[in-house]
Amino acid sequence: MFRFLYVIIMNLFRAPYMITRMRYEADHPEKYSVEKRYELDQRAIRIMCNTGRIQTACYGKENLPKEGGYIMYPNHQGKFDALAIILCHESPCSIVMDIKKSKSILVREFVDLLEGKRLDKADVRQAMTIIREVAAEVKEGKRYILFPEGGYEFNNKNRIADFKPGSFKSATMSKAPIVPVALIDSFKVFNSLHIMPVTAQVHFLKPIPYEEYQGMKTQEIAKLVKSRIEEEIAAYTF
Repeated sequence: MFRFLYVIIMNLFRAPYMITRMRYEADHPEKYSVEKRYELDQRAIRIMCNTGRIQTACYGKENLPKEGGYIMYPNHQGKFDALAIILCHESPCSIVMDIKKSKSILVREFVDLLEGKRLDKADVRQAMTIIREVAAEVKEGKRYILFPEGGYEFNNKNRIADFKPGSFKSATMSKAPIVPVALIDSFKVFNSLHIMPVTAQVHFLKPIPYEEYQGMKTQEIAKLVKSRIEEEIAAYTF
């Protein structure tokens, strides 16, 4: 948490301008393209990284489908996870986020710039509506980040919890490629008690086309995606 607080304090002088600008662009999509709004999110992330001495190593960009929509399913380690993926993912993508975590200042602006979805885990009907909306938008070519663990354990040291099968319903409905994403050492970014340089790794794995998971139950898909991420993490950690 020390680095997180340090980044906030060191950027207090920028905050009024950046938050105001992010809010304005998010509220006026008719004036700012998806690409422009995404670039603003990336710029804000780069500022945080430069201040906090955070490096992001990106691997497997060549695995990302060149056309059409898809859903990225990463393991979850902490507050930096989505930011790291957005920084590495050059073309615009969006996110599905817990509604409670999306309401704080700056996080709200980040999500709105991406036109992200807010999911209420306590409301089954609302959650199902979000799942259908994501599926429909992915069919139209949009890309999403969806964390199948649903949360994360503080300082989890690259361990992965079970993936929730329901997280994969948007994929089965849209029949879109699933892109497993392995995050390594992302937990160190905002969980450390120092501000020494730190590097988080983002690995985009080979996509799983619909033809490969067609007919599988969501429980089976969850295990398949989790196993591929675990294999990648095991190959890069000792």
